Amino acid sequence: MTDASPTVLPADFAGDLDERSAAGIAAAVGRRIRSGALAPGTRLPTVREVARELRVSPATVNQAWRALAATGAIVARGRAGTFVGELPAPPAGRYQRLHSPSDNAFRVDLSRGTPDPALLPDLAAALHALSRDTAPGDLSAHYLGEAVLPALAATLRADWPWPCERLAVLDGALDAVDRLLAAHVRFGDPVIVEDPCFPPFLDLLARLGARPIPVRLDESGFRPEEFARALTGPAPRAVILQPRAHNPTGASLDTARIRALAALLAPHPALIIEDDHSAGIATSPLRSLAARFPDRGVYIRSYSKSHGADLRLAVAGGPAALLDPVVERRMLGPGWSSRLLQRVLLTMLCDADARATVARARLEYRRRATALRRALAAHGVAVSPGDGINLWLPVHDENAAMISLAAAGIKAAPGGPFEVGPHPPADHLRLTLGALTPDTDLPWLAAELATATTATPTYRRIRRP
Repeated sequence: MTDASPTVLPADFAGDLDERSAAGIAAAVGRRIRSGALAPGTRLPTVREVARELRVSPATVNQAWRALAATGAIVARGRAGTFVGELPAPPAGRYQRLHSPSDNAFRVDLSRGTPDPALLPDLAAALHALSRDTAPGDLSAHYLGEAVLPALAATLRADWPWPCERLAVLDGALDAVDRLLAAHVRFGDPVIVEDPCFPPFLDLLARLGARPIPVRLDESGFRPEEFARALTGPAPRAVILQPRAHNPTGASLDTARIRALAALLAPHPALIIEDDHSAGIATSPLRSLAARFPDRGVYIRSYSKSHGADLRLAVAGGPAALLDPVVERRMLGPGWSSRLLQRVLLTMLCDADARATVARARLEYRRRATALRRALAAHGVAVSPGDGINLWLPVHDENAAMISLAAAGIKAAPGGPFEVGPHPPADHLRLTLGALTPDTDLPWLAAELATATTATPTYRRIRRP
């Protein structure tokens, strides 16, 4: 960098500011960098110049600069000054890398992360009951009425983890998480995540320019000692977690772990986003961390795995201060989630046959998981106990294991997209139980999986630093 580099003036920042805090300054500068208004190599004004123009303390600007530097958005060059960095092109999404197109060449596909369609409630029966019991005019399209059906809200509140101030129906759990992050997390903000982590969460944070702070898990969720360390650095803006049947490990919070995490979080004003993606089919009872902090916790309940992925419905509950901005912004786009689909969900939630189907699915997934673990144990392969529709299989080498299974006609999901920290203790594959039917040759499948766990590459692997 030389003195010939283009320079931006302190006054250029003032018009983009939402607020004169470190987070607000970092967000404003980050937006200009990502939009191209501030090109790579542009010299930034000094901290004191920006502080004088914005009428804030130099410490506030310095904190904003540190947040931007941590993401690579700006680079300090000593006495030469501070410059806009060369931001890399957005990487291929982790979620995109995880899901490849369906391939009928595989005998068994354990990669998809979706429920078994045979274990879902009968949607046709729900639609028939809805059309029979509802006046035709009530099903017609209109733009009036509550965004959340009052009858659905009443049914949901009957077993919600706490009497929350607001309920919002959104188009699936990922839509809810996306909108909450967009409303409340800014460029450079630290966000505590589980490690391994559901890949779309990491993609969403990357798009915002937020910094994931990984905390490793055990069978009961966040490890308290690592969670405590994550809280000692820059104050996290949010915590994202799955309270039970964690994808991919199957971990579920227990009462003791909730107490430990709540005690650690109490002094920190972080937003808590809790994604209960397997509600209905998880055998573990819900232990909600968000419920411990009703003024800053949002609990999301998804119905994709229990009632149907293509319903595209999830419900978020929490304080008005967190959910109202999401609802208000959404009114400028899709407006609300289809009230027709809300009626379908309400019909299934109240129907005895549908409830029985969900209960049978819960037991069947547990039976499949137990059977596969026992079959693997017979080959000397131990898989940690967990809940939900996935198993987290440790392997010697991810790529070699994938190749070994593909040769046998088995497709699995790679573990790499789930890993956040730089040095995972072991490679893994994620296996989904949805494809295990009564016709699956379980002894054959377990033998092939066991072989894959010890497969070694024919190349020398270099782990990322």
